[in-house]
Amino acid sequence: MLTSAGNCSIVSLNVGKPVEAMHGNKPIMTGIFKTPSQAAHQLSAVGLNGDGQADMVHHGGPDKAVCAYFEVHYPFWEQRLATTLPYGAFGENWTVSGWSEHDLCIGDIIQAGEVTVQVSQPRQPCYKLGIRHNRPALTAEVQNTGYTGFYFRVLEEGQVSAGIALSIVERHPAGITIAEANRIMYTAKRDRTALEALLAVDALASSWRETLNARLEKLVQEQAEDSSILD
Repeated sequence: MLTSAGNCSIVSLNVGKPVEAMHGNKPIMTGIFKTPSQAAHQLSAVGLNGDGQADMVHHGGPDKAVCAYFEVHYPFWEQRLATTLPYGAFGENWTVSGWSEHDLCIGDIIQAGEVTVQVSQPRQPCYKLGIRHNRPALTAEVQNTGYTGFYFRVLEEGQVSAGIALSIVERHPAGITIAEANRIMYTAKRDRTALEALLAVDALASSWRETLNARLEKLVQEQAEDSSILD
């Protein structure tokens, strides 16, 4: 994990309004199609001006105001998909250089010019990413690699544009990286200690908190039942 910001920036700012796409034989609305913008955009607590989501239950809102993806993963996906990928190809608003899921922690506070944002949760890829690339398996591939990206909530609103430098102004004391949060969500589902540690992070997004709280409650109940059987 990095201890300083390094040479990090928003290499591309990407926006897009919901459009119709086909999911099999069914038309759906999706905001997965983002394209780079050279303009400055106002960032509010609920997202970027000029951007939009079709499914406000699973996307958008204060905990998911900005979807970010790491530039470092693009060469991997270009090789796997055998194509050149434009920035925004993963539905992200900010393509970020210099970091990966192993460098940023849940609750870290980042300065981007006049804007201040906070890491709230890893990004959970949905099936619409597969629609974007005509590759239904891509959603699972992104999850399995751990190259998920993440979300920011907005602490201070303002104008933001491509090229702005990013700096970590406050590290969350828990030090739970995006990569570790992904591990807890997807592969360490019965690790009670890890679950409790992640749930103790006050900055964790409410949707993740609900999912992990339910998992922990079930795990505690199962362990109590196992203990009573042994007694």
